[in-house]
Amino acid sequence: MTGDATGVEAARYRRALGRFPTGVTVVTARVGDIDHAMTASAFTSVSLDPPLVLVCVEQEARFHDAVEQAQAWGVSLLEQGGRPVSQWLATRGRPLHGQLDRVPHRRGAVTGVALLTDSVATLEVRTTALHAAGDHSIVVGEVVSVGLPDEPGPPLVYHRGGYTHLA
Repeated sequence: MTGDATGVEAARYRRALGRFPTGVTVVTARVGDIDHAMTASAFTSVSLDPPLVLVCVEQEARFHDAVEQAQAWGVSLLEQGGRPVSQWLATRGRPLHGQLDRVPHRRGAVTGVALLTDSVATLEVRTTALHAAGDHSIVVGEVVSVGLPDEPGPPLVYHRGGYTHLA
């Protein structure tokens, strides 16, 4: 078995965590006139009072610098039909400029971040803390706006290394 000092094999660890189904989100930030975006499944609620959420961002990703600089970000919880958008925004090396040109979105009223139209819910968030954690950073933020479409579709779910849906 290969692994680090803990004795946990990386591939086995990844397989174990893949058995935990997650929703799929797109996290956005705006620096100057450039929209930054990434697909994230490492997103969760932290607190109801105050309303806090977190997202985990790889420290080497260009989005890390953007979210750190912007101090405000958006979260779009994707609908089941959001797979192509999720895959596009998870593609390493995609062009930064214009990456949201073909993605239906609107600007958040509070922060101006891009919020994807085809979402079961959207959040605008202001960063309250950033914690280094291994090769990622945990970005914690206070929710300053919530968008709830009147009739959302079912959520996009990721499980065992692939996209799926709720039964």
